[in-house]
Amino acid sequence: MKILKYILLTVVALVVLVLIIALILPRKFHAGSQITIDRPSAEVFDYVSAIKNQGNYDAWSKQDPNIEKKYSGTDGTVGFTYEWKSKKVGDGKQVVTHIEPGKRIDMNLYFQGTGIANPSFIAVEDLGPNQSQVTWEISGTMPYPFNIMNVFYDMNKDFEVGLQNLKTILETQ
Repeated sequence: MKILKYILLTVVALVVLVLIIALILPRKFHAGSQITIDRPSAEVFDYVSAIKNQGNYDAWSKQDPNIEKKYSGTDGTVGFTYEWKSKKVGDGKQVVTHIEPGKRIDMNLYFQGTGIANPSFIAVEDLGPNQSQVTWEISGTMPYPFNIMNVFYDMNKDFEVGLQNLKTILETQ
């Protein structure tokens, strides 16, 4: 019985330690990546501004092929909304908030029904007649105690994988 008591106290102490560390850690996060794609910027922008295409290249859709998707509005326009439910990558919603035609699409992402808007964007820069640079970033706030995940999870890698997938798709079309 003493061993069980010590195990329970150890588990409680670890949980309290994690909660204390989460109190100290920042709640704000920023992640993203960029890549050069050998395709004209107009073609690249047309593809990334259609939010329904994201499932073809983003890292999260690849992690859960059974993700439930729901769309509302007109794809590629301000107000278009994409909602998802997934046991593997969580639930959320993405809303297009601003479009600079041919250059940038801004979105707000809401994770796990928190109601906290996390601004994200995909920007396409023309590097020449057949070359574009794509930047994909997000900034936001992780609610306590989930901000502890920032220590263990590097979201930058997901953006790198997503952009590499995008490059492969667009360069092999």
